[in-house]
Amino acid sequence: MALQKILNKVVANATTHAKWLNTLSFMENAGARKISASEDKKNVSLIILKHAAEEHRHAYYLKKQIEKIATDICPNYHDQHLLAPAASKYYLGLLDVKVCKYLKDTLNLKGQDLKFAAYLLVTYAIEVRADEIYPIYQNELSAAGSKVNVKSIIAEEEGHLEEMLAQLKNFSTDWEVHAKKAVEIEQELFNNWIQQLDLELAS
Repeated sequence: MALQKILNKVVANATTHAKWLNTLSFMENAGARKISASEDKKNVSLIILKHAAEEHRHAYYLKKQIEKIATDICPNYHDQHLLAPAASKYYLGLLDVKVCKYLKDTLNLKGQDLKFAAYLLVTYAIEVRADEIYPIYQNELSAAGSKVNVKSIIAEEEGHLEEMLAQLKNFSTDWEVHAKKAVEIEQELFNNWIQQLDLELAS
């Protein structure tokens, strides 16, 4: 599997590993900010607040894990401290744009209804991906005897996926059709991200 080979290389090199953690932290933080941006000014549910808070915590937790590898490294999210910076930075934004276009074209949504529906589908697709990435990463960490671990994130991401499924079922009787489309869109972006990571690690 391409992802497993990439993570094997990542964990084997301290600087690369630090950048990987920083990249994950950036992406978790971007996700938290995206959730907050999708909120209605008044109708904010407990589950949305919980989800945004936990994504922010993941960003912080991943950033703190870097200290187990090296000190004074990756102090911010500038390009030189990220892996595949362009693909990493535009990943979530492009997913949101493409899902919004799909929702406009198929359900004719707009305004806050569009924001909320996009939040549901984008977050679902990301949670499906997180449920794949983090366990593979943890296996590589365990195999290498690394002090870094992401077990707490794995547990919370599994909970997030269950919560998103419950919200999607309330959103639409055709939720599976829409969710499948969001996952397909995300898969294209993920493939590009993996390709860029592979190119960077090979150089």
